[in-house]
Amino acid sequence: MITEEELKNRFTYHAPKGVQPAKYEDIRDTAYEFAVILANFCPESRELSLALTHLETAVMFANAAIARRE
Repeated sequence: MITEEELKNRFTYHAPKGVQPAKYEDIRDTAYEFAVILANFCPESRELSLALTHLETAVMFANAAIARRE
C-alpha cells in the first residue's frame, strides 16, 4: 500500500537545489538531440508523434526522479 509520505512527496513542489537545474538541462538537451534524430529519420506519422510524446514523458519522469529523490 502506498504511504502518506510517498503521496506527499509525489504531490508537493520540489524547488530545484544545488546542481539539479544543470541536470534538468542536460536531460532536456540530450532528449532534444534525440527528438531531432527521430524527426529527421521517421516519416510524419502517429508513430512518430507517439515516440516524441513518450520522449517528453521520459524527460518529465527523469526530472521528477531528481526532484523527488535527491
